[in-house]
Order: sequence, then structure tokens, then C-alpha cells
Amino acid sequence: MHPHMYILYSLCTGGMMLGAFFMATDYVTSPMSAWGKIIFGVGIGFIAMVIRTWGAYPEGVSFAILMMNACVPLLNKIRPKRFGEQKK
Repeated sequence: MHPHMYILYSLCTGGMMLGAFFMATDYVTSPMSAWGKIIFGVGIGFIAMVIRTWGAYPEGVSFAILMMNACVPLLNKIRPKRFGEQKK
């Protein structure tokens, strides 16, 4: 199989689409800061890729979301600069 087709196949099969659009974007368990959201999304993608590529379990998206949900309290400590705040 061509490498590009394998990537497309991996993105469109299993729970990847369900996890990406419904489970990972849940308001209750998502980080609040912008940087936290970026780190959260990249972390889910990386962990899901590792589990799907080298793990014995074929679907790693739900586990990746659960692992990154455990990191959300740490990611919420990343605070953006307040509007109008000046550097000292």
C-alpha cells in the first residue's frame, strides 16, 4: 500500500473520526487555555499514533484521549496573558 494511502486509511477508519470530532472536543474535559488545547491535541495524536503503530491494540484513540484527559489539570495551569496586561 502506498504510504499516503495508509495515512488516509488510518485517519478515516476506526474511532479516529468519532474521537476527533466528539470525544476530544468535549467541553468538560478539554483544557481552557489556547496553548493547553494545542498541546492536548498534539498529545492525543501522538499517543494514538504510537498505540496504533506499535501497540497490540488496534484502536488507540480512546486510550490516548483518556491519557491526555489525565494531563488536563496541568495544562490548565498554562495561562494566556490577560487582555491589556503590560510587561514589567
